[in-house]
Amino acid sequence: MTGFRAPARGLIDRNRILSFRFDGRAYYGCAGDTVVSALLANGVRVMGRSFKYHRPRGAWSSWFDDPNAVFAIRLNGHELPNCPGATTELQDGMEVRSVNAFPSARFDLKSALDLGHRFLPAGFYYKTFMWPDWHLFEPTIRRMAGLGKLEMSEIDGYVSDQTHDACDLLVVGGGPSGIAAARAAAERGMSVVLVEDHDALGGSGLQVARIEDRDMAVWMREQIAAFQAAGGQILSRTTAFGVYDHQLVALIQQRGFGRGPRLIRMRAQRCVLAAGALDRPVTFGNNDRPGVMSLAGACDLLARYGVLAGQRIAVMAPHSQAAAQIEMLRDAGATMTEVAPDGPARALGGKRLRGLRVGDQTYGCDTILTSAGMMPVLHLWRHAGGKLSWDSTASAFVPASGPDWMTAVGGANGTFDLADALIEARAVAVGDDRPKRLCAYQAHPPEVVLTDKSRQWVDFQNDVTVKDIEIAARENYVSVEHLKRYTTLGMATDQGKTSNIPGLSTMASLRGKSIPETGTTTFRPPFVPVPLELYRGAHRGQQFHPLKRLCLEHRHRAAGAALGEYGGWLRPGWYGGDTPQDAIQREIAMVRHSAGVMDASPLGKIEVMGPDAEQFVNFIYYNTIATLKPGFIRYGFMLTEGGIVYDDGVIARIDQNRFVISCSSSHVEGVSAMLEAWRQDGNDPDRIFVHDTTLNWPTITVTGPKARDILRRLDLGVDLSPDAFGHMQMREGRFQAAPARIARVSFTGEVSYEISVPVAQAQALWDAALEVGAEHGAGPLGLEAVSVMRAEKGYVIIGKDTDGETMPHDLGFSIPRLKKKAAFVGDRALHTENATRPDRRRFVGLKVPDGDPMLPVSAHIVTRGQGGPSSCGYVSSSYLSPTLGHPIALAHLDQTQATEGTEVELLHLGQTRRAIVTAPCFFDPKGERLHA
Repeated sequence: MTGFRAPARGLIDRNRILSFRFDGRAYYGCAGDTVVSALLANGVRVMGRSFKYHRPRGAWSSWFDDPNAVFAIRLNGHELPNCPGATTELQDGMEVRSVNAFPSARFDLKSALDLGHRFLPAGFYYKTFMWPDWHLFEPTIRRMAGLGKLEMSEIDGYVSDQTHDACDLLVVGGGPSGIAAARAAAERGMSVVLVEDHDALGGSGLQVARIEDRDMAVWMREQIAAFQAAGGQILSRTTAFGVYDHQLVALIQQRGFGRGPRLIRMRAQRCVLAAGALDRPVTFGNNDRPGVMSLAGACDLLARYGVLAGQRIAVMAPHSQAAAQIEMLRDAGATMTEVAPDGPARALGGKRLRGLRVGDQTYGCDTILTSAGMMPVLHLWRHAGGKLSWDSTASAFVPASGPDWMTAVGGANGTFDLADALIEARAVAVGDDRPKRLCAYQAHPPEVVLTDKSRQWVDFQNDVTVKDIEIAARENYVSVEHLKRYTTLGMATDQGKTSNIPGLSTMASLRGKSIPETGTTTFRPPFVPVPLELYRGAHRGQQFHPLKRLCLEHRHRAAGAALGEYGGWLRPGWYGGDTPQDAIQREIAMVRHSAGVMDASPLGKIEVMGPDAEQFVNFIYYNTIATLKPGFIRYGFMLTEGGIVYDDGVIARIDQNRFVISCSSSHVEGVSAMLEAWRQDGNDPDRIFVHDTTLNWPTITVTGPKARDILRRLDLGVDLSPDAFGHMQMREGRFQAAPARIARVSFTGEVSYEISVPVAQAQALWDAALEVGAEHGAGPLGLEAVSVMRAEKGYVIIGKDTDGETMPHDLGFSIPRLKKKAAFVGDRALHTENATRPDRRRFVGLKVPDGDPMLPVSAHIVTRGQGGPSSCGYVSSSYLSPTLGHPIALAHLDQTQATEGTEVELLHLGQTRRAIVTAPCFFDPKGERLHA
């Protein structure tokens, strides 16, 4: 092997040679290499191009903090985009391509953009592309935006496993501190899981020769063997990427290139954060050149992969631990020159470094290693809600107050001395008092030279410079979060691991304040980039959203049903061999003149019972339920806490302490979850019980003028006369000696009965209803016809005739809001300034002029002013009504335009239409047919 490979160093297998190609050229690496370490071993310095200016970029570090080396990698006919080269294990036959470069990273035609860098500072895009029209520039900008190209083909077998696990103690980080903590806890009888993102444990300990008077490799073997003998579990190649509610730590375990990683949801009673620390970059002129690297990263490359970062190395590292790292590289054969970063510094050269100039002194070198100090890796600490404090001696943020269940040790706690870190880790792991930190570590990062005319880079991937931060400060984007968004600082794939502290340091210098006074950004998961497949896992197709099926599906197929998905259920849309439109209109006419028989089994049947059931449902519903008498039914809404209509439906009272909620078919699971959440919040769960019995009670609906005649023949044991069994009432009867619940509710505007029976009687009831119904001209009824008939009556479908802003008074139901005295979900939100706006939209009907076609759904109702048309409403439902002989529509319209008889203008896809505002109910407005 030639290049920068140091002899007899690293953990790689030099006897297993792997071939790969980068940007069309052939190279060789060793088993155990990463893509970055293999390229460096072959002398490749330029590995990619920056996002905005397409400047050449080389590796900055050896692991997850490297922002530069991002590749598209093809293997075995499949390609993955945007692979971090420093953490991607090399495999034989890989085709590696640089991203954001054409035709290659070495020679990129788009690098001409760097010549115009003066005209492309931070924020230029917010100002430049406004005139004459943003849309003129949009196609070109979209083509240039982003990193990498998404491969549209699906990789066979690329599926992520998702598992759940738990432990007494989770140790994050397999360096000396993590290993010591894990062993100490395991030997105390705790169940311990140790997580390490590399294949081999060791962390920064791999860079030292001896630990606790033993050879490093021997010490490591002893510790691991003792830990596993005590029952400890090691998860290698596993990264803790996020901390979530209730002490959930999300882990991603890599299983090799081209295989979906594993998601492990770990519930830990306690967590020891031993994630170590990263190098803080030094900000100086041209510090983005290939060959400018992290000092700690260069040492890790040597210790793990036997790769020497350079042969003539200049080092700028003003902290107390740099001497040992410099000596390590010198022993490997590099010529080392220590440079004090006093005054303006500048890297010399282009794609290949020639030297480093500091003040008037020039140092010849092919590599520059920098470290302004160590930065504890505290992302998970911040995910868990931990606070930070500034350590002026270490010039770094360290953990302050935080969650009781998580403790940082070692480098993550700012304890950089190895002996101190081991003592601290063992004490913390077993619950002893943390010893006083005795570490003599000091760091003196150089000040940012604001007067330096050369470009100084803060974010290597997004091309953010000191000058960009100056512009942000000048334009008053001095808040850290505003600075981040204005300049895109820290929004690259490394999420600020390298750029966060340099950016804060620069803003602090510009404002004449300290870094803690300037602030810090909020760390959010994921800590490292993770593929979206990780979240998907096995949740695909039927496993993601299982299609629910009716117990009578075989009967519907036999009757010629056209089955489709409605609210997650496979249900009949219409029956017969006619065209859909003819079949739907035939079924509507059948119901209006005779009757229809429909399978309404998916309607919710959620039972709420117990001594506090009445108070509970009265709180859940917008409408007053406490006054509902046994045997009666009431229509009502359920709201979110923001006062938005979540679901509608009916609730029946069976007896004093028992109710049945019939919610929308598509909302059964959501309503059940909401009821259970409120049951446990502010209520005694032993006095309220919620049971979803939807699948236990299939429902057959008979609706139409002949519905009562059909039910009489079914012999349900119930008096069906209008006086004995009125609209919105419920009775309990029998069908074939089995219990039956009969509810007189209607979604068609006709006399309707919903008959719910046990599953075993469903087919017999369906067959009997159709057999008797046929004598009266009735037949099976699909959902599409019901949708038209409910619109003729002005009945809403939640989610179709409502949106994320619809409140009950927008739909004409305002009395509970004004008069209900008892508290209910969403009550306060109905009296906010937004809820009481006089221009809120109101639910109305629309009628088109005679001879006009039906209105398109989602068409905007507009008013015209000096600025052109503006939307004042939209069409939510639109149908051709065979009952009325003309099109109808339902809409939401600003109250200023919602007077009945008003003519309104509609726009849709460039076409203009007219309509007349009417009441939402078009058919039988007095309800005479409903109450017959």
